[in-house]
Amino acid sequence: MADSNPLLSELNSAESESPMLHHKHLPSLDSKIERFIGDFGWAQFLQASLVSFSWFFDAQQTFITVFTDAQPTWHCTQLNDPHNSCNSASNVCQLPQNSWAWDRPRHTSTISEWALECSPSLVQGMPASAFFMGCLMGGLALATLADTSLGRKNMLFLTCLVMSLSTFLTAFSSNIWIYSILRFITGFGRATIGTSALVLSTEFVGRRWRGQVGVIGFFCFTLGFLSLPAIAYTQRAHSWRTLYFWTSIPTFLYCIMVHFLVRESPRWLFVQGRKEEAIATLKHIAPINGTTTKTPLTSSFFSNLSFEQETRNVDLYSAIKVLVKRRWAFRRLSAVMAIGFGIGMVYYGMPLALGSLDFNLYLSVTFNALSEIPASLITVFFIDKVNRKTSILVFTSLSGVCSIMSVLKGIHPIWTTIQIVFELVSFFSACSAFGVFLIFTIELFPTCVRNSAVSLVRQAVVLGGVFSPMLAAAGRVNGRFLSYGVFGVVVGVFGLFVVCLPETRGRGICDTMDEEEYKQRDSSLCNAVAGDV
Repeated sequence: MADSNPLLSELNSAESESPMLHHKHLPSLDSKIERFIGDFGWAQFLQASLVSFSWFFDAQQTFITVFTDAQPTWHCTQLNDPHNSCNSASNVCQLPQNSWAWDRPRHTSTISEWALECSPSLVQGMPASAFFMGCLMGGLALATLADTSLGRKNMLFLTCLVMSLSTFLTAFSSNIWIYSILRFITGFGRATIGTSALVLSTEFVGRRWRGQVGVIGFFCFTLGFLSLPAIAYTQRAHSWRTLYFWTSIPTFLYCIMVHFLVRESPRWLFVQGRKEEAIATLKHIAPINGTTTKTPLTSSFFSNLSFEQETRNVDLYSAIKVLVKRRWAFRRLSAVMAIGFGIGMVYYGMPLALGSLDFNLYLSVTFNALSEIPASLITVFFIDKVNRKTSILVFTSLSGVCSIMSVLKGIHPIWTTIQIVFELVSFFSACSAFGVFLIFTIELFPTCVRNSAVSLVRQAVVLGGVFSPMLAAAGRVNGRFLSYGVFGVVVGVFGLFVVCLPETRGRGICDTMDEEEYKQRDSSLCNAVAGDV
């Protein structure tokens, strides 16, 4: 009966003759590790939580310029002068210097301290753009180190350390140029924090808990984002420098904790050939009531795996070369980077553009930060129930429509509320899309290049952030369509690239490029056989 179908005969013949397809009969590294960390124990939770907390400090440095570089409010000082044309609608750059004054001390913002109120939008937005440009350059320069020589843990430690030290030095900036350079260095150091933390935390657990553990980082990012308006409000009468000081010290203390308490990824250690260290890590993090009590965890248990160690003794950019060389990997990488660019422009741009809305800055930032909580909850509870592709498509489309709607104006005071509601829905949708998108990216690429792929995708997200400060500044001067309107169009259009990617919900993750290709080939043959039958 089986031989009557030519496709099925071809499949059986290929299995018996091809040693490459024969690998599928050998156990994979993923299946071996699943036997020990498939359950979820306290050791895994603590390791994943500690690693994910780096997102807290990442969020603070990402959005800190919303307050340190805010456009201060001002008032007229000569109201009784009949020849004075000063009023609330005036442009301070066209008024005599003695006819107006800042509502708060000059040192509360970089704009007022360095007299940048009449500088071009490019100069005012330069520190924020420099930060995102540093993120972009750092991501490209450091993208593969976590996959090759350094590993996930050391990469996380070094990037957090660079970010904390440069943030501390930023508090002593003497002018806008030094300030922008230090923000660039901070962005360069921060570039791979989220990537290393996300990949490391999800590699501590089995496939069943991958989505839930990945969301821990999103919660920590939300908490870090939410801490900013609280710190900024308590320090609103003090210098902007205090924000950098009070966010740098806790980050440095966190670096020390990472160095001494965090374990390296067992998957990465295995792929690098460091089997004994990987086994020691598995013994430490495996659930006490899991399968480790039934199966001895020894080196012999991990022999005869169905993959070659592809990343041992490779140069720095080998992972990127592999991604570009393999057609299927390059196609996936191109699509997810396009999607990431669109999401990043909204995700990073909207908080930076909040100053252009007629709403309290502290409250609007707080509402934006709070909107990340339900977005994370949706990812936690529905990540295993909905398709990745459909979710991303719906959220990016909704984000785009609402961002464009927030540009609408009206003479009635209720329009102020309507605008902030549209903005919040758009940002919430972008956050939800971002959460699902990162989990989706992890599942699309095998272990040997996963950190590099996720890092490159995050750089695409950051590239969207590079343009955001300039668009936000242009929107304040020339109308909100140049900010929120452009955000909406970009995220809506680029989100359509998700239709080019395969669905990953419920499938296991691969560890090498060959294993991923075997899985695709077997799936194609099986689908062809099923269709022919």
